[in-house]
Amino acid sequence: MATYRLNGDSELIDNPSPRCACMLVLDTSASMFGPPIRELNAGVQAFISAIQEDDMAACSVELGVITAGGKVTEQLPFTTAMNISQCRQFTASGLTPLGGAMELALDRLEERTAAYRKAGVAYYQPWLVVISDGVPTDQWQAASVRARTLAQQRKLVVVPVGVEEADLEALSAFSTRPAKRLEGLKFREFFLWLSASMSRVSASSSTTDQVKLPPTDSWDSI
Repeated sequence: MATYRLNGDSELIDNPSPRCACMLVLDTSASMFGPPIRELNAGVQAFISAIQEDDMAACSVELGVITAGGKVTEQLPFTTAMNISQCRQFTASGLTPLGGAMELALDRLEERTAAYRKAGVAYYQPWLVVISDGVPTDQWQAASVRARTLAQQRKLVVVPVGVEEADLEALSAFSTRPAKRLEGLKFREFFLWLSASMSRVSASSSTTDQVKLPPTDSWDSI
């Protein structure tokens, strides 16, 4: 059973490290059944483990997970990486309500950054990572406009990733950067890249600095 310690105002006071909120929106629809969902689960766990091995990132990175598989489910409310014992195993089923998942993710990011400001805790530009192997099956255009606008205003980093036959054009609509296609099922390589990126962000001397991210050639399909 996964256990988490939810981040309240007292936790922000006890741990005053600058925060980097990282929300994962994951497609867990029926088309992800079999090897894709197994590799996705392994990749997320590798991500958590890698973040926890970096003392600075473990105190700074707050991870949230929302899945879109039949319904929208908040699998993990924002929790500082060092307080995550493990993440739930995802199962694949249903359609892909990606629009609803992204709306919830944006709401949660807005709530979390408001909590940082209220507690006087500095924070880096939040990240929203969306991974899908298909096309949204609900109304997603409003969520894409909202996410893209925040990215344009430099209030959010949106990283869209397409798996197998994903609609990269639809995924790209959520961001100012084009969606990248995952090579095969290299979820672990992607999440290790993400953990390295989070480590670079959390080690930055200023929350407003631009950070040079690692190359993506270990996982993306050129």
